[in-house]
Amino acid sequence: MNIAQHVTRASHFFPDKPAILFEGRTYTYRDLDEMANRLANGLRALGVQRGDRVSLYLPNIPAFPLAYLATLRVGAVAVSINSLFKTDEVRYIVNDSGSGALFTTADLYPQIDRAGMPGLRSLIIGEGQVGGEIQMDDLIVKGAPEFKAEDMERDDTAALLYTSGTTGNPKGVILTHANVVSNIYATNHHAGMRPDDRLMLFLPLFHCFGQNFIMNSAFNTGATLIMQRRFDVERTLDSIQRDQATMFFAVPTIYIYLLNNPNHGFDLSSIRYWFTAAAAMPHEIAVQWQDQMERPINEGYGLTECSPFASYNHDFRYKPGSVGTPIENVDMKIFDEDDQEVPVGQLGEIVIRGPNVMKGYFGKEKDTAAALRNGWLHSGDIGFMDDEGYFHIADRVKDMINAAGFKIYPVEVENVLYQHPAIHEAAVYGVPDPIKGEAVEAAIVLRPGAQATSEEIIEFCRSRIAVFKAPRAVHFVPQLPKSATGKILKRILRDQAMKP
Repeated sequence: MNIAQHVTRASHFFPDKPAILFEGRTYTYRDLDEMANRLANGLRALGVQRGDRVSLYLPNIPAFPLAYLATLRVGAVAVSINSLFKTDEVRYIVNDSGSGALFTTADLYPQIDRAGMPGLRSLIIGEGQVGGEIQMDDLIVKGAPEFKAEDMERDDTAALLYTSGTTGNPKGVILTHANVVSNIYATNHHAGMRPDDRLMLFLPLFHCFGQNFIMNSAFNTGATLIMQRRFDVERTLDSIQRDQATMFFAVPTIYIYLLNNPNHGFDLSSIRYWFTAAAAMPHEIAVQWQDQMERPINEGYGLTECSPFASYNHDFRYKPGSVGTPIENVDMKIFDEDDQEVPVGQLGEIVIRGPNVMKGYFGKEKDTAAALRNGWLHSGDIGFMDDEGYFHIADRVKDMINAAGFKIYPVEVENVLYQHPAIHEAAVYGVPDPIKGEAVEAAIVLRPGAQATSEEIIEFCRSRIAVFKAPRAVHFVPQLPKSATGKILKRILRDQAMKP
């Protein structure tokens, strides 16, 4: 078993079919398979072996699937790094994963701290030129065109995808070859993917949604990826019309934008299937979309820890406001705080069991034991199951902020704020946002005699962590509300922030 065998299979049955369309260039399945083989030989020549970790710090460009495929073919582990991350964040993941090789671009290269990553032996540039570093194109040109992918066991690690944790440091989610293969077949089945489909891919490939639900699932069925660096409304809509896209995948904020700015004069009739995940779709938006477009936005639920697909709305009857029922071979229930199943309609924690559930968190046994209890993955998400067996999301993890599908843990932002010399105390929390779902705000107590402006503190954060994690607004307060035990009461801060 090896995930990367899906492209080898597609190259046999559809050698001349476009696998990727990107910025005017077409990569056929024959091209993709041969280039991945050449790059795999290049990685072997650099000393990358079975079980080694290889970091992919790349945007949505063809270098990502090529690096991913080559890494898996040599039996190594693909470590995804958010391309919006800055130096400290990149350094942490490379070191925590023990990556010996890293793919990046000339644009992202300034964020690489070679001295701070002593285990990194090889740095490969997938786009642009950086003097003194290995160019991916050179490895492809020099590598032999034939390579037999390593035959991996079902439980062998295929990928590490880092997700923020309550301690402030990201945790590496261990996904096995069996996890991903089972999940992409389930995706093919439920979404009804066909070889003649053309899938829009502008969601980030470093995210499990883009990587498995779209990229790997497309390759598994021999479909075509219409790849874009990011969502750009004019370019994306033009591409849908020009390239005759048939499947569209996005987060709720994009659908909200499209509803408010209908079509810009482009013909979207080629799209037969709309899908959303990564954040809860507001019920009103789902209804408006179906009324306006005469097709539902199919909705899924999951998380990185389950590869990510867990439930789907729906094979038989779509229910607005729901995330549907569990996908094939997967069970979902609602548990109370004592890990007992609750009655229909009652709120509790969503738990998941099936072949999609992660092996654990890399190097974090306590976190793994807390998340995987008695055979169930505890999602940390609050919801309920209705009398038809459909699941509904009622709330997120208590303190986590979900901004346009990006999960942000306040403590990670607070750790940065506390590096500012003027800050005495800080609390970060989420407030409702009509477009992003939630936005990041901070309440700050300054040190006696210190001065700072909101703009200064926001920029301080933006220069040290990914921009989407930085506060949108900063409120200076004389003191933070606390309980009798000294715990900061963020609920009060959220309530105060929402007052007109």
